[in-house]
Amino acid sequence: MMNVLCYSIKTKSFLAGSVLRGISTSSILNENHKCKLLVVGGGAGGCSVAAKASNKLGAGKVIVLEPAENHYYQPMFTLIGGGIKKLEDSFRPMKTVLPALATWIKDSAAKFEPEHNTVHTSSGDKIEYEYLLVAVGLQLNYDKIPGLQEALSIPNGKVCSNYSPRYVDRTYQALRNFTGGNAVFTFPNSPVKCPGAPQKILYIAEHFFRKSNKRKNAQVHYNTSLPVLFGVKHYADALWEIVKKRNINVNLRTNLVEVKPTTDEAVFENLDKPGEQFTVKYELLHVTPPMGAPDVLKACKSLVNEVGFVDVSKDTLQHQKFSNVFAIGDCSSSPNSKTAASVAAQSQVVYKNLMAVMEGKAPTRIFDGYASCPLVTGYNTCVLAEFDYSLTPLETFPVDQSKERLSMYLMKKDIMPPLYWHLLLNGLWNGPGLMRKLMHYRL
Repeated sequence: MMNVLCYSIKTKSFLAGSVLRGISTSSILNENHKCKLLVVGGGAGGCSVAAKASNKLGAGKVIVLEPAENHYYQPMFTLIGGGIKKLEDSFRPMKTVLPALATWIKDSAAKFEPEHNTVHTSSGDKIEYEYLLVAVGLQLNYDKIPGLQEALSIPNGKVCSNYSPRYVDRTYQALRNFTGGNAVFTFPNSPVKCPGAPQKILYIAEHFFRKSNKRKNAQVHYNTSLPVLFGVKHYADALWEIVKKRNINVNLRTNLVEVKPTTDEAVFENLDKPGEQFTVKYELLHVTPPMGAPDVLKACKSLVNEVGFVDVSKDTLQHQKFSNVFAIGDCSSSPNSKTAASVAAQSQVVYKNLMAVMEGKAPTRIFDGYASCPLVTGYNTCVLAEFDYSLTPLETFPVDQSKERLSMYLMKKDIMPPLYWHLLLNGLWNGPGLMRKLMHYRL
């Protein structure tokens, strides 16, 4: 039989035929599935490695387990919040971005059993694999802040958040409705996908207030749980100059703990003085929600570290205990910044190491911790931060990237989206390593 997709233990029959892009087999077989490689998660990392692996292994050997109907290009959410892009620009149907040679099971993982090479799905399916790639990303925990979800449910309200497609359109709406008072932007006391994003909307909003003649009546505050403005000193120094020039008040080690939507008040804690809290009246509040490893991961103690992230080698991204398991992106314990650019660099490392292990060899590809964060600082400028595990700048272009530049803004706005859709998701983009060598004449 051609292109065998999966095997039903109960019916003792094969589901054969050509692979149909985007067709879920879970509605056909609510039973057992087997595959060479199971990819849990259809985000950037899952799509990219599934594309590479299915091209190598052939049809029917890779299963992608992903419940979402749409795939979002999340780095665009900052621009949507600033009114630069539209929400409809940021997503495509999942069936159009998953690799044609892979089988899509439109369901979510309910239980991992790495000791038995098995994942159970929410609908009751069991998937047996030879190799597993975990690519489930981070979980947004809006519910961890009392009053936040209520505030975000108020039509035309003052509280917004760029981090979810459900809420991102509220941000530009709140910017336009703002007339004066405190505009407060937060960074939570938790891991965060794209750690620069909470600042990006801060700078865009401040620029919006200037463009719309509202700045003189606005007090702009950035309340971050971090002890620094940005983790890489080379860029932090430049950003401090920007916030000073724009008269933005930065409060370090400050964490949002409650929102009171009936009185338009936000309660913060001082992380350096446990138990000490203060309340701020807001006219606009942009909240970056607490994030963490998905609950389904944290429930599998043998798969994760003490805080719930897949316990992998930071170099090879192979699991520390299960040699047939790898992780990519935000759900892994790799200590790099959690960005789409990191996923691009990780994808080739994971793929090559997966193929090596499948061939009985030791994984030898090493991930250097590369991360990139295009820090949009307004409607026409951007600081392109690039760095490695040691927080040392690892810049692609032969210019000082700590400076605000129009060229970097245009790259973020116009070049990166098609690169993501057409190259990264298809397994054809592995980050700017080669370009960096060419730019710096290091071939």
